[in-house]
Amino acid sequence: MTLDDLVALVRRGELGPDPAGSEVSVAFTTRQGARHATRDQTYRNTVVSLRVEASVGSCSVEEIADADVHECVGRTVGELLDHPDPAIRTAVLDAYLGHVRPHAASDARTVTVGPGSSLVKSLRRAEAVVDLLDPAPGERVLVVGVVNSLLHHLRERGTDYVACDLRGGRTEWGEAVTTDATAALDRCDLVLASGMTVGNGTFEPLLRGARAAGTPVVAFAQTASAVLPWFIGSGVRAVAAEPYPFFWLDGGPTTTHHYTERPS
Repeated sequence: MTLDDLVALVRRGELGPDPAGSEVSVAFTTRQGARHATRDQTYRNTVVSLRVEASVGSCSVEEIADADVHECVGRTVGELLDHPDPAIRTAVLDAYLGHVRPHAASDARTVTVGPGSSLVKSLRRAEAVVDLLDPAPGERVLVVGVVNSLLHHLRERGTDYVACDLRGGRTEWGEAVTTDATAALDRCDLVLASGMTVGNGTFEPLLRGARAAGTPVVAFAQTASAVLPWFIGSGVRAVAAEPYPFFWLDGGPTTTHHYTERPS
């Protein structure tokens, strides 16, 4: 399975309704700035979201013009799968797949992130993701897409990790962040990857490298939350899928969906 394979199945109507007859009814952008209490770092995120029927698909992006998003309204899934912006292609694929195979109707385990402050919810969500990853003693984790709450829980368990993010920089604990995930693969036993890798084009090179090395991949996905579960059993061992609205938008309870490989 590759992303091209998945898109080809969608185009042929093999997974659900003809994408040429499935329209985007709502398109919007969420711009977030956050700094959790007691944390030193400030986050800024922009997310493109498109709605197909009852499903909202999303993709994080560095920046996008509002006009480019608004122009998606009324266009078909088939048209937008050819859009020049990969964020829009990812969001519409995510929305379509969320429509044809809703998380709530799948065999995923529903996990509720309880109410609380932005920091409390971030830590609870991260704890559930690390539980899904379940690193064994002595295993080193390549974390692709740095989320300090995830690193916090890995540190709490005494799990060694390599932090990787295209933005580079340093973690909350001053550790250098590498920008080349594939170069770090041979030093790690597990990969914990953000769904943002789908939107920025790094997912497939990472997955190919992990498959070649026999390194299991676990994904945590706001971006492409309905896309990544299709890769379970094709190099991806588990997915924590979190469709819009995300945990950081609401102080009340929010939901994630945990997909795992079925026992053989």
